[in-house]
Amino acid sequence: MSIHREGRSLLFWLLIILSAGNYALYYYFPGQEVLLNLALIISLGFYLIVLQFFRNPFVPVRQDDGMIYAPADGKVVVIEETVEDEYLKEKRKQISIFMSPFNVHVNRSPMAGIVEYFKYHPGKYLVAWHPKSSFENERTTMVIKNAEGTKILVRQIAGALARRIKWYVADGSPLQQCGEFGFIKFGSRVDVFLPLDAEVLISMDQKTKGGKTPIARLK
Repeated sequence: MSIHREGRSLLFWLLIILSAGNYALYYYFPGQEVLLNLALIISLGFYLIVLQFFRNPFVPVRQDDGMIYAPADGKVVVIEETVEDEYLKEKRKQISIFMSPFNVHVNRSPMAGIVEYFKYHPGKYLVAWHPKSSFENERTTMVIKNAEGTKILVRQIAGALARRIKWYVADGSPLQQCGEFGFIKFGSRVDVFLPLDAEVLISMDQKTKGGKTPIARLK
């Protein structure tokens, strides 16, 4: 288990600020043991919560042709047929995974391939499970094309707490299956749009692990 690069600077400065705050309390309120101990416990608890958010467990890349893996840790909140009208312009099976603030927030590629399309969209910060969040919230859209020519679309969506989406890809970028392609801070959602004939392997409310849980099989 390591700490993700997106959190290292924040965690460093947070440690400095919390340490300085506790030192100031000890300096200005000497002898107030209850107050000082309570402040220390709250500071440690808050720091550990933020620290666990940026954890980055090791996930090996895969070469599992035909299998689609979860792009994120979280809970399945949508499985339905819908029309993807930004790029693919056709009916697709949509699987959406909600990431709470307590999930690992690394985003991983569901399959190997080349990024055929990538676009960032500024937007609102509705709660991530809101039906309109897919097209009104801040989000990114990425289309991956594999060696057989099959395309899937992956969309990062910022939630009410997530105010920063990070991505490490562009048009033409190669992606390894289960390799990291992005990160969303503090609660969010990831949508995957699959071909209609894909076999869905998960169910509603099921918990997923990014790069570990198979969510569908391509025909």
